[in-house]
Amino acid sequence: MKLSRNALISILIIVSIALDQISKVLVRLYVTPYQETELIGKYFILTNVENSGAFLGMGSDLNPTLRLIFLLLLPIAVLGYVLFHIIKNKDLDKWSLMGFCVIIGGGIANVYDRIVYGSVTDFFHIDLGGVLKTGIFNVADMFVMLGLGFLILGNFKNKKA
Repeated sequence: MKLSRNALISILIIVSIALDQISKVLVRLYVTPYQETELIGKYFILTNVENSGAFLGMGSDLNPTLRLIFLLLLPIAVLGYVLFHIIKNKDLDKWSLMGFCVIIGGGIANVYDRIVYGSVTDFFHIDLGGVLKTGIFNVADMFVMLGLGFLILGNFKNKKA
């Protein structure tokens, strides 16, 4: 049985949201806030922090009105536009379509957290000896990055064709 395009879009978005929300529920239940647990030495660390801002806490010091505009209303409008775009544009290649879907899923998951909890739960941290060091992030952030990777891959594949 072949899935319709819109069913595939829905499944990718829902799975992205579900995996993120399940991971955050588990972290909230079982990981003490600000306690660090080494998963792979000091290279891959699990912790539990609440981020009231966006990427790396940017925007956390904004007044409540600006935070509402930039961290809720604007992302909702952009995610809605991108969803409208991928549903209407039937010419998107599979990599771009998957990329946009998981970006939308990750975005919705983080917006949901901001609405329900007032902040986003972040819990992973990578530090490869200063060569690669991340801020603290979550599964939704991973889906956004995966989606960007898919968009780049789709762009390269389209240029070759």
